[in-house]
Amino acid sequence: MELKSLKIIVTGGASGMGLHFAKRLQEAGAQVAVGDVNEEGLAALPKGIHHRKLNVADEAECEAFVGWAHGAMGGLNGLINNAGLLRDGLLVKKDKETGQVVKLSSKQWHQVLDVNLTGATWMAREVAAKMVATGSRPGVIVNISSIARHGNRGQSNYVATKAAMAANTTTWAHEFAPFGIRVGAVAPGLVETPMTQGMSPKAREALTAKIPVGRVGVPEDLWLAVKFVLECDYFDGRCFDVDGGLAFG
Repeated sequence: MELKSLKIIVTGGASGMGLHFAKRLQEAGAQVAVGDVNEEGLAALPKGIHHRKLNVADEAECEAFVGWAHGAMGGLNGLINNAGLLRDGLLVKKDKETGQVVKLSSKQWHQVLDVNLTGATWMAREVAAKMVATGSRPGVIVNISSIARHGNRGQSNYVATKAAMAANTTTWAHEFAPFGIRVGAVAPGLVETPMTQGMSPKAREALTAKIPVGRVGVPEDLWLAVKFVLECDYFDGRCFDVDGGLAFG
């Protein structure tokens, strides 16, 4: 698809990679609707980008947002499923000082699944349903996975969601093919975003040392991958890693 023909939703688009994607899409001539829980970030978006508060973990909000976005843009033929959060923690650990066994909490588990997996699923469902109902084709959905999908210590919740998003990219590509909707996924490695900037300097340094290209990624690196998925009409049902060659150890 040509970028200028897109009428596309970007979730989690008020900051980080999502914000970068929204800006680049607008620059390319696409119509963009951003949803995010960050109302301050939404208010600061460039003029011309449609925006509205959205908690993807709320099923009713997803349905309402898609209907609103369709009306605001005069149609809908794309989605970048980018909203996500981290609540890292070992599934089980032993406190070094007290010897107490500490377990990953149910709250930590469900917070991540509700946004990264369930919310992303509701958005894909609602966007596809709207395109099918209105006969809008071709269409495209880009899921943002993560290289954590291969497994990473201390991220059982995050890994579960990102692995599932990669697998469901293939599932949805097959399910939506009759309606002319492609589905692809991009799995970032360590990228400069507000989320990753909160890492401890020691952990960040150790992780960066494992990246063969010798640097942390920037949102533009990921935009190039997302752009490929959007534009290449022969790319479907696959997830590829954009991580500088990083392999977790």
